[in-house]
Amino acid sequence: MDHVDRVLEQWRTERPDLEVVPMGVLGRLKRLHDRVSAQLETVYAANGLTAASFDVLATLRRSGAPYALSPSELIAWTMVTSGTMTNRLDRLAAAGLVERKPNPEDGRGSVVALTPQGFTLIDRVVTAHVANQQKVLSALSPQDRAALDGLLRQWLGAFEAPQSAP
Repeated sequence: MDHVDRVLEQWRTERPDLEVVPMGVLGRLKRLHDRVSAQLETVYAANGLTAASFDVLATLRRSGAPYALSPSELIAWTMVTSGTMTNRLDRLAAAGLVERKPNPEDGRGSVVALTPQGFTLIDRVVTAHVANQQKVLSALSPQDRAALDGLLRQWLGAFEAPQSAP
């Protein structure tokens, strides 16, 4: 019995008319999110990053050579506001991890690119991040991971309209 079971038991006693199964699912997701986020943060912090800075660097790294995207592409991939992205980019540029350059395809615009230092850092951190994710999921068998992934994909698909990547 976990904490959520105890909460549900109280609700079933106090309000037996309520169907509390959704409360259990969502409560467990919330508790898992909090614990998983804290575990993931350990890798970011050990490398001088935050989840936000990791997100930007990882987005640039996975975009492929030349590891550069326009600010609007970064905003679309990371789903943050332009003001938030500007703040993140300013911090990453000050740390020497990204640089702003003229867009080679459109001289009026700019791109944000990984610096060699940023590339080296994100390659190291993403390796540790993936190992950490494996550790986080280690309580589940490979079959359970696949089943959970399928269920989450189905559930998320009910909220997100089919769309292509930004």
